[in-house]
Amino acid sequence: MRVTAKSDYALRALVELAAAQRENPGGEPRENPVSAEELGRLQDIPHGFLQAILSDLRRAGVVASRRGKTGGWFLARDAAQITVADVLRAVDGPLVSVYDVRPESVVYNKRAGVLQHVWIASRAALRRVMDAVSIADLAAGRLPEDVHDLTLDSDAWEPR
Repeated sequence: MRVTAKSDYALRALVELAAAQRENPGGEPRENPVSAEELGRLQDIPHGFLQAILSDLRRAGVVASRRGKTGGWFLARDAAQITVADVLRAVDGPLVSVYDVRPESVVYNKRAGVLQHVWIASRAALRRVMDAVSIADLAAGRLPEDVHDLTLDSDAWEPR
């Protein structure tokens, strides 16, 4: 899997939006819009690129915006209900594709047919992590235990 700058920037911007909503006093999280300029400054994201990312996230129902003096961007759903996978799909498309085709639709000859199973298994493994981690988790600086446990394997940190 290759994480694009677009996905990385999207996740970083959403962490900032989740933190802004979490910092509101009182019980329920509420809108606390943050300007695109502020998001870009906080995470060192180029403004034009960020605007395009925010548009993709809006189309996916992840963020919303409000115009005006008190306007800006905010999460359209609770941060705990937005997963890393949701964000990756919103800005970059399917988690796994082969020549821009979903793995279940790839056709091989009999000898290479097992490759389809490799792609399907890879997607399942990615889903186990990406669907388990929410924007709320990231904003709180923590991971679900099963995902955190994967980082404890020293082999996971070794480049190959």
